Amino acid sequence: MEFLTLFLLYLGFVLTITALLCLCSGRKESFLTRSVNRASQVLSLVIPTQLQRVTHWALHRLFHTRSCLFVVLHVALQAAVFGEYTWEVFVYCWELQFHLFLLLLPYLLLAGNLGCFLLCSRANPGTVTKSNAASLVKVYAYDGVLFQRGLVCPTCTVEKPARSKHCSVCRTCVHRFDHHCVWVNNCIGASNAGLFLLYLLSLTATAGAVAAVTAAFLIQVLLLSNIMHGTYLDAQGEEHPVEIAFLVQHLFLTFPRIVFMLGFVILLTLVLGGYCCFSLYLALTNQTTNEWCKSRRFGGSPHLPSHPQDRPLVYKNIYSKGIWRNLKEIFNPPTVLERKKK
Repeated sequence: MEFLTLFLLYLGFVLTITALLCLCSGRKESFLTRSVNRASQVLSLVIPTQLQRVTHWALHRLFHTRSCLFVVLHVALQAAVFGEYTWEVFVYCWELQFHLFLLLLPYLLLAGNLGCFLLCSRANPGTVTKSNAASLVKVYAYDGVLFQRGLVCPTCTVEKPARSKHCSVCRTCVHRFDHHCVWVNNCIGASNAGLFLLYLLSLTATAGAVAAVTAAFLIQVLLLSNIMHGTYLDAQGEEHPVEIAFLVQHLFLTFPRIVFMLGFVILLTLVLGGYCCFSLYLALTNQTTNEWCKSRRFGGSPHLPSHPQDRPLVYKNIYSKGIWRNLKEIFNPPTVLERKKK
């Protein structure tokens, strides 16, 4: 069971770290944040100053400036996965007479995903300019907690509409700002939130389809070889019934690249699936990632100057209009005229 145990431990470790990052994100004084800050302080005493400067420059270049590096990495990973799927899995499955639609399904989902990716990365997310700021201010009401009326962006020198935020990467204010996505090299805002949701769903479905076809192929190989119902001899010559770990090792030795690709795609499907669920939750409740993080962090923030000290501020999502209307708003963002009709 050594091989399977190590693999399960590795998978559990990755999923635990991912869950901790999701749970602790947005908390200003979380245990994870304090631990990272303390660790960085300790490392700063050991790491040479020049290396620290290079590291800070590299991190700033990667995450705080617009760069095509993650887009190239995104395309390279998809090319590697589909290259392996095409040259090995597709060919073997064709010989085993798998249904043609099942084999072509990952390619169809990939085509849809690439279309959503191109549209999302090239779309205007909803840039706030001096010419449209006055009209965008009338689209959403100010909740008085996360968004205050009359605030001016010091960089863009325009009044900030409700639900907007200045993106330091794109160096512009974005209406209904969600987050800046390095994988599409663009901000996610009012105008491309629906495209991003479709991109995310299609990417998860693509990874899941590749994993399903690949897993079906490996199971078919085991069934045809009759190894699942047999026995094997250990190093001492003793006979044992076949266990799951032995099957995994057998497949890994027979199809190492396919098994490695399957493990990667399964992990990717789990991570993307979790993020999809989170994004759907935000869409159905008419929240953005920026608002979700701010609302979680709000409990530990000081009182606003205009608010009495004896009355605790309570955040309430005033933008939710019901599940169906919230979902419709993602794909058809409201305009000033629509809001006046209501």
